[in-house]
Amino acid sequence: MTAPLAFSPEVADARRTGRPIVALESTIITHGMPFPQNLETARQVEAEVRAAGAVPATIAVMAGRLHVGLDDGQLEALARAREVMKLSRADIAACLVQGRTGATTVAATMIAAHLAGIAVFATGGIGGVHRGAETSFDLSADLQELARTPVTVVAAGAKAILDLPKTLEVLETLGVPVIAVGQDDFPAFWSRSSGLGAPLRMDRAEEIAAAHLMRAGLGLAGGQLVANPIPPESEIPREEIVPAIEAALAEAAAREISAKEVTPFLLARIFERTGGRSLQANIALVLNNARLAARIAAAIAREAPHTPL
Repeated sequence: MTAPLAFSPEVADARRTGRPIVALESTIITHGMPFPQNLETARQVEAEVRAAGAVPATIAVMAGRLHVGLDDGQLEALARAREVMKLSRADIAACLVQGRTGATTVAATMIAAHLAGIAVFATGGIGGVHRGAETSFDLSADLQELARTPVTVVAAGAKAILDLPKTLEVLETLGVPVIAVGQDDFPAFWSRSSGLGAPLRMDRAEEIAAAHLMRAGLGLAGGQLVANPIPPESEIPREEIVPAIEAALAEAAAREISAKEVTPFLLARIFERTGGRSLQANIALVLNNARLAARIAAAIAREAPHTPL
């Protein structure tokens, strides 16, 4: 049985003509913010990709089909939907078989993008090693996906609520290139610097695209993590955001919140403690990542021979 892919007309045309495409996840729509802000943000992100010369492909499971690209009506339906599954590698197939609605995380979006022949994916921040993972064993499936699926992922680093040193260690062990853009520090989502050095640095989209193609030429499995810092005017400095993160983590531990519920809970509490600034920063960094991802996708399209799909 093959995956039931459904391409939007815009994405189908781009696949046929060789125009660059950028995959976009959908959990930011269903689990990241309330309606109508989620819909407005999704439209903004898609507009940024188009303005930068690429075609957006927002990915989600709806009515038993894996949609690669959504029209505006589908975007709104997803933004209004309730009881949406949060999909990773473990449950995407079950969601399709059961005909349910599901939003794709980083891992599931990478899987769908690769199936659709899309090389570049823009998101906010990847998942990683949760704090206390030495006893909880709570590691995001995003890390293994980066090691096995050949998609370049543009993110503002890993989510700052995570154990960033351990996340970088696991990525190194798995052989995932971690490339900081325009700086030597690994960014920390809402903040431009985590205080940790990035393993690699590249400053141009063309160089990142060439590295993507070189990995394929070498037969290396897995993708690349492109760590693109939030714009300076939108960041929340570490000394401001860290206390909010620590307080949210303490509350989550006290309430014994675990597994997939941890991240949405922490983000909601940090939103409250920052007076909404965390959400505004989140939107700014996603838009920034969409612009860079479009430039990388365009550079790959210029260098790689096109075969109509």
